[in-house]
Amino acid sequence: MATIDETINNFITPYAEALDTFIFYAISVGGVDIPLIVIWLTVAALFFTFYLGFINIRGFRHAIRLVKGDFTKEEDKGEISHFQALTTALSGTVGIGNIGGVAIVISIGGPGACFWLAVAGFLGMSTKFVECIAGVKYRQISEDGSVSGGPMYYLEDSMKKIGLPFLAKPMGYFYAIAIVIGCLGIGNMFQSNQAFEQFVYVTGGTESYFADKGWLFGIVIALVVASVIIGGIKGIARVTSKMVPFMGILYLVSGLLIIALNADKLPAVLTSIFTEAFAPTSVKGGMIGVMLLGIKRAVFSNEAGIGSASIAHAAVKTNEPVTEGFVALLEPFIDTVVICSVTALVILVTVYDPAAASDGVQGISLTASAFEQTASWTVYPLAVVAILFAFSTLVSWSYYGLKGWTYIFGENLFSTRIFQAIFCCFVALGCMVQLDAVLKFSDAMVFLVALPNVLALFILAPSIKADLKTYLQKIENV
Repeated sequence: MATIDETINNFITPYAEALDTFIFYAISVGGVDIPLIVIWLTVAALFFTFYLGFINIRGFRHAIRLVKGDFTKEEDKGEISHFQALTTALSGTVGIGNIGGVAIVISIGGPGACFWLAVAGFLGMSTKFVECIAGVKYRQISEDGSVSGGPMYYLEDSMKKIGLPFLAKPMGYFYAIAIVIGCLGIGNMFQSNQAFEQFVYVTGGTESYFADKGWLFGIVIALVVASVIIGGIKGIARVTSKMVPFMGILYLVSGLLIIALNADKLPAVLTSIFTEAFAPTSVKGGMIGVMLLGIKRAVFSNEAGIGSASIAHAAVKTNEPVTEGFVALLEPFIDTVVICSVTALVILVTVYDPAAASDGVQGISLTASAFEQTASWTVYPLAVVAILFAFSTLVSWSYYGLKGWTYIFGENLFSTRIFQAIFCCFVALGCMVQLDAVLKFSDAMVFLVALPNVLALFILAPSIKADLKTYLQKIENV
C-alpha cells in the first residue's frame, strides 16, 4: 500500500511533467534541443546589457552608494529602505538552489557549466535593472502608505503603450495567476523539500528518525514562516535585513575555508572550468549543451527576467524609480556570480568525479558531501545555512504570491489571510513530495511568468532608458 508521501508524489508528477513539456518546448539546433524560453531570456539579457551600455558594470559603484544610504530621503514615499529592499529580494533568490541547484548542474554539465552560469548571472544584472525600475515606476500607493507593484502593474501600461488597452487587465491577471501558482513551487515546495533533505542528511540519512516524517518537519517550518509573513512587507524586511547578511557571510566564509584547504587543486579546477566551457568532453551537444545548462540554472537562481523581485523593490522608499534599478542589479551578482561560484568551486575541489556524473539529481546532498570531506564539522553550519536559505526564500516568495493574489481578489485582510494559509500548507506539502516532481514543477512555473514579463520590458525599454539618462544627469555632480 502506497504511503501518503508516495500518493501525493504520484498525483503531482504527471501534472508537473505535462507542464514541464509545455514550458520547455524546444527546437533542435545542431543536434541540440534548445528550449525557446531559454532563448527568450538570454536574448533579453543580452539586449538590455548592450542597449543600456553595460549598466551592469558602470552602475555598480552607484548601486553600492545607494545601498549604503548615501541618497536616502526620509520623506520619500514607500515602506522599506534600499538595503531592506535588496535583502528582501535577495532572500527570494539566495535559496537552496545556490547549494543544491549548483550541485545538480555540475553533476550534469561538469565544470564548464559553472562558467556559463556566471556569465548568465552577469548578463542578468541588466534585466533585473530594467524590471525593478518598472516595478517602482508603475507601483500603486494606497492612502495608508502601503505599496503594491510588480509586473502585474507595468504589464497594464505596456499594453496601453502599444495600443492594446483591452489586453491590459488580462495580461496583468495572467502574470498574477502565474506568480500565485509559481510561488507555491520555486519559492515554496522546492525550498522546503531540499531543506528537509539536508535535515535528514545531518540526522542520520536513511536511518534518521525523521527520514519518513517530512510532514512533521514541514509543519514546523510552516508555523515559523507564518509567524513572519503575518507582519507583511515591513515584518519580512525586518527579518531579511538581519538574516540575509548573516547567512550569506556564514556560507561564504565556510565555502572559502574549504577552498583554501584544497588550494592545491584550485589551478587545475579553474583550468577545467574554462576548458570545459568551450570544449566539453561529456555533455550532449558540446558547448551549446553545457551553455544551456548553466544559463537555465542561473535564471532559476537569480530570477532575472521573471519579474518577481520587482514586487519587493516596488515597496522601497524613493521618488526616483531608477535608483532601485541600480540596487537591483546587485542581486544577480551576489546570488549567481558570487555565491553560486563559491558553491561550484567547493564541489569541484573536493568531491566532483567526472566518471560519476549522471542525471545529476543529487541536489544538496552532493554539496554537503563536499564540505564534509574536507572538514566533517562543516556539515553542521551548512545545515543551518541551508535551512536559513530555504526559510528566507519562503518568506519573500510568500509576499510575491500575496501581491499576485491581492491583484486578483483585492487588498483586504480576509483575502490576505486565506492566501497565507494556503501558502503555509504548501510548505508542509513540499516536504512530502520527491525531488523530481518538485524540481520540474518549480522550473516550469518560474519560466512561465517570464513570458509576459520580458515582453513588457521590451516595450517599456525606451522610456526606461530615457529615465536613466535624466537621472544620471541629475547626479553627475553629486
